[in-house]
Formats: sequence, structure tokens, C-alpha cells
Amino acid sequence: MFVRSEWDRLQEVIIHRPGTEIDYAMISPRAFLFERPFNKTKALKEHETLENIMKENGVEVKTLRDIVVKRSNTGSSFRNALESKVLEEVQFFGDIGEAEKLKNDLKKNLPYVDSDTLFNILILAPSIDITVDKTNHMSYPKIFSNVPLTNLYFMRDQQAVSSLGVIVGRMKLPQRKLEPEITSFIMGNVLGQNHLKRVDENSYFEGGDYIPCGSFGLIGTGPRTDLKGAFSAMNSGMIDHDEVLLVENPKYPFMVNDLLNNMHLDTYFNIAGKGVAIGSTILLKMARAKLYTRENGEYIFIEETTLYDYIKGKGFNIMDISPIEQLCYSSNFLTIRDGKIICIESFAVLKKLEKNGVITEKLKEQAGARSSDLESSIMFPDRRKMEEFGLDFIKINLEEITGGYGGAHCMTYTLHRN
Repeated sequence: MFVRSEWDRLQEVIIHRPGTEIDYAMISPRAFLFERPFNKTKALKEHETLENIMKENGVEVKTLRDIVVKRSNTGSSFRNALESKVLEEVQFFGDIGEAEKLKNDLKKNLPYVDSDTLFNILILAPSIDITVDKTNHMSYPKIFSNVPLTNLYFMRDQQAVSSLGVIVGRMKLPQRKLEPEITSFIMGNVLGQNHLKRVDENSYFEGGDYIPCGSFGLIGTGPRTDLKGAFSAMNSGMIDHDEVLLVENPKYPFMVNDLLNNMHLDTYFNIAGKGVAIGSTILLKMARAKLYTRENGEYIFIEETTLYDYIKGKGFNIMDISPIEQLCYSSNFLTIRDGKIICIESFAVLKKLEKNGVITEKLKEQAGARSSDLESSIMFPDRRKMEEFGLDFIKINLEEITGGYGGAHCMTYTLHRN
């Protein structure tokens, strides 16, 4: 079984520990889709803490790097495929004759390169521009990293996992286009191609927009996932929900810059347990939606509604979070079993966002936030409120690593729940 519903017990997760590629993003965070710069050393410790908490709660956690290295070191077919992938991704430019020679050298040298280095090459996406100095009979290389995969640690987004398999996405922005190519190559060799299905060309779909809920599923559309991608996922043969609600991800009317948008469904709404949702009620009511039901293997449009009305109609209790809490990744928690979640300490994130100038006094005023509501004992996850909704929680400080623009949910590629 893969993933039937978000509240089933979390069994297996894949993560990617950020590496050298993050250094590029620190040079120009916004250009790499990050919300803000952050302390990499502290961020890696936070990421490791998240991994350990999952393990302590019975979750099998694998890193993408370990999967690649172990498969490559124990299986000749995977190793050969990895070498071919590296040869395909590394580009050579400049003097034609010298570039061709260097490419042939790379092909001959690859069998001697360790698997960990091959993985690094894929992540950094390098190219070599070679200049020939004929006078001195020397060649001078310039190394470029085309689009290093700085966002790869947000492992939720390259694909979505349903009860029948993995839906491989297509990412809209150039900074992330290569990520599904790498993850689908790896997982296709691990799971087998029969368990993977790619969404159609000329469509866009990202895993943060898919939330499975047993008999029904939710797919968000907006800045990252478009309608073509949503329909392609629905009709991929990997989804078997009786109903699918296509949600138009809304924006707050008070947003003051282009980063403060709800790029994915899970940035403002999530499922904490059977019958319990957590999200921004303002956005849920603004989120227009279309309901489709499955008939004879096809999804047929039924009616228009809102995300709020649909979820309430399914009997869910909704814990409301304030606009400021939502901007601090409160809804981007990870459910580890029915009624138990790993969630971010939103107050710590708020302080960091204030310090970095992301959340300003003007924004707080526009959002209707009162100073008395922005205290550590009151902000999500408030214990009294959690008890009221029958939820257990583990609070974790991810104030640095969320600078990449995502929380615990975004950072985990959930492969199995039961």
C-alpha cells in the first residue's frame, strides 16, 4: 500500500539532506525561490532533528543520497543507469574538439568515480566551458552550475503518492524543472516503472497540491499546479478516490510582495486526523472549487463549491489558524498517525520572519493581527486548542530551514502509510 489517506499511520518517508547546492541559494535567495537567507549549519541540525523525531515515532526514514549510494554499490544495473544519467546531465561547451574529448574522458572515467560523488554531480547540475590556448597547448575549463537543485530538500513537490502508486509531476519554474527528472529516475529504478506515471506534457503538477483523504482527494491549482496537470493526475490511473475536489488556491487580499502567496494547497490547509483539518478559514472560504465524481473509471463534474463548504460537508472539524500563523507554516505540519502531528513552533518562525523583514508591522496591521495574539503561549500549536480538537502534537523548531519556503510537510516524500 502507498498512501490512501493523510491520517493513516506514517510508515516510510524519503528526505534529502541539503548539501553544497544550498550555498548557491544563499547568494541570492529570491532568485532560487527561497523566502529568505538562513544559517545553513543550524538548518541542517533542524533537518536532522526532524528525521530523528520521525524515527522515534516508528517511521522508516531514508535519505535520497543513501538510496542512490546503496543501490549503486550493490546493483550493477542501477550503477550503469546512474553513470548514463550523469553523462546525460553534464554539458560541455566551447572548443568543439576539446569538448568532445572531455566528454569521452568523462565516459571512460565514470566507472572509477564513487557513487556519492555521482549523486553530488546530479544535484549540482554542472557544465564545463572549455577554452583552448593553442600557443601554450593548454585547455582552461570554466565550471558552471546550470540550475543547482537548491529546492530538492522539499521532497513533497516533485511527485504525489496515492494508493496505487507515484504520480511524477512537472514543475513550472525553471529553478525546479530538473527535480522530477532526478527523483523519478531514482524511484523508477527502486520501485519499478509500473508504479510511476508522469503527468502529461505541457501540464504542471506538484505534490504539495495533493492531499489524499480516503474516499476523496483534494488537488490545489494555482501558481504551480495548473488545471491540465490536475486533470492529468486525476486520470493517471494512480488515483482511485470516489471524488476529487479541484481547488483554486486563493491569495490574501493584503499580500504585499510576490513571495507571500499560497503556492500549494498544503501551505494553508492540512489534515491532522480523521475528521480533523487545520487551516486558514479565511482562505478556505475564499477557495473556489469544483467537485468531480468517478463514474465508469472517469471523473465527471458535479458542482461548484468552496473548500470550506466541502470539508465541512464531509463532517470535518476545522481548527482555524490566523493569517500570521499561516504565514509561519502552521498548516505545513506532518501527520504521523490519526490525531498526532509534527508541527512547527510558529512563534519562533515569526520572530525570524520579523527579523528578516518578511513580516512587517504593516503586514501585521493589514492582517488584523493583535500583539496579544502573537505570543509563544498562544500561537499555534496552542496546547488548549489542540486538546479541544483531540490532537496530540510534537513541536519542533524549524526557524532556519523554513527559509527555503516550506515546513515539515513539504520536506517529506511520504511513500507509505497504512
